[in-house]
Amino acid sequence: MAKTNPGRFFEDYRVGETIRHAVPRTLSGGERALYHALYPARHALYSSDEFARASGLAASPMDDLAAFHVVFGKSVPDISLNAVANLGYAEGRWRAPVWPGDTLASESEVIGLRENSNGKSGVVYVRTKGTNQHGDVVLDYVRWVMVRKKNLDAPAPETVVPDLAKVVPASELWIPEGLDFTSYDFALAGEPHRWGDYEVGETIDHVDGVTVEEAEHMLATRLWQNTAKVHFDATNREDGKRLIYGGHVISMARALSFNGLANAQMIIGLNGGAHANPCFAGDTIRAWSEVLDRAETPAPGVGAIRLRLVAVKGDHRDFALKGDDGKYLPHVMLDLDYWALMPT
Repeated sequence: MAKTNPGRFFEDYRVGETIRHAVPRTLSGGERALYHALYPARHALYSSDEFARASGLAASPMDDLAAFHVVFGKSVPDISLNAVANLGYAEGRWRAPVWPGDTLASESEVIGLRENSNGKSGVVYVRTKGTNQHGDVVLDYVRWVMVRKKNLDAPAPETVVPDLAKVVPASELWIPEGLDFTSYDFALAGEPHRWGDYEVGETIDHVDGVTVEEAEHMLATRLWQNTAKVHFDATNREDGKRLIYGGHVISMARALSFNGLANAQMIIGLNGGAHANPCFAGDTIRAWSEVLDRAETPAPGVGAIRLRLVAVKGDHRDFALKGDDGKYLPHVMLDLDYWALMPT
């Protein structure tokens, strides 16, 4: 009797089922140090306990994307082990801080299925939530992923495509209890730009670039316990390349955005996102952002800013996103729409 798990294929999913993911993960300062080693992350709220305390928090929480990677990684063996590609995100909300010492677990509900016209794969839509040791939801989001079929003769399931909100309403954004930016130290944060200094439609070239190495990607993939075959098994693709985990690109672009958005301290909403084109070792990631919206919050001195974060490969600095055909340009790797908190 086989003891190993080959992972799920497209025909193995059913709309409405809930999948509890193994294995819970306790986070520590080690994860923070490794996160900051992998990415040039230096937003002050996640770097300094003293800066966080001056902003009304008990201490510096774990980086928001570190929490995302852990929750995401738990879901991979059940959702995307046999994936062709992770396609997009929607309706993401960070709902509670994650502190060193917290234990995170995750589960996913299948909310949609759609077989592709080639009959060889299909798209699986899931809503994944991460909880801490107290049962509090710290993060939830929807993602959709293209998964291979094992049995090409398996009948296509009824097509169910969920109706997803294009934007998380500003009124539904979570604000950490006690967060107060009225005494915010702009010099220590690294830039003087306030929430009110950014205009809707403004674009920002984040200037710097980082060339992705195979070793760092493999360390990141293992750190987040992401077991998707396309990320660690070079024989899984016809071109013999290991696909860089899309979350690695997200974190790299977010870290690069510090130059121009150093005061966009906390990511609290994920409106949408697409991994437009693959990233491989040797590619150089650069990033630019567009200001999409701004909103007031009830927290003292705190505003919400909606940003489009775009990661590109090479040296493209023209803010171009899509061609005349409406498709992403080949150098665009990531198009991410998110809300962040910023001092007013």
